[in-house]
Amino acid sequence: MALPSDRVPLAERVEELLAVGGPLPIVSAGDPVLRRETEPFDGQLEPALLARFVEALRLTMHEAPGVGVAAPQVGVGLRIAVIEDPAPVPDEVRVARGRVPQPFRVLVNPSYAPVGEARAAFFEGCLSVPGWQAVVARHTSVRLTGQDEHGRAVDEVFTGWPARIVQHETDHLDGLLYLDRAELRSLSSNEAMAERWAQPTPEAASAALGFELP
Repeated sequence: MALPSDRVPLAERVEELLAVGGPLPIVSAGDPVLRRETEPFDGQLEPALLARFVEALRLTMHEAPGVGVAAPQVGVGLRIAVIEDPAPVPDEVRVARGRVPQPFRVLVNPSYAPVGEARAAFFEGCLSVPGWQAVVARHTSVRLTGQDEHGRAVDEVFTGWPARIVQHETDHLDGLLYLDRAELRSLSSNEAMAERWAQPTPEAASAALGFELP
């Protein structure tokens, strides 16, 4: 009898995904892989396969489009994520959200800790929860530790929107979705967002929908 797909060795699983070519299929909420803590990366993928997988994650992120993709979102339970944000936003959004461009980064075995006590709340979405957004209060500054795809140590402080991206993607690796941290009264369809809540900050949504901001 064949093993269930979630018990296939990770290298085989990745090879199967890459064999199809193109962007990888995004796993949607409800799939157990999104609710499991991932395996720390410890050489499960040979360097050439890791490089191919990272490139596939990058392509998938660009095609979605999104500003980050974690391995569980393509059905792979490894502690790896990629981020990149060209931040093509108006100045008022950039200032309000602290959204500045981030180059392509690979996060291997990342973890984060808050720097200070300040928190900020903004609408977030997720490629694994298509069609919806909700307000999430997150640390405005975090210290990220881990490695890059070459095994080099990463120890860096992120602030503003980049800190939000880092927290969102690292949470995926711990089996958490942004909805676990969201103000559920703020949950809005993409259509409602476009019609009502496109402002740089969620103050109007807070007043109208009845939820508190930090």
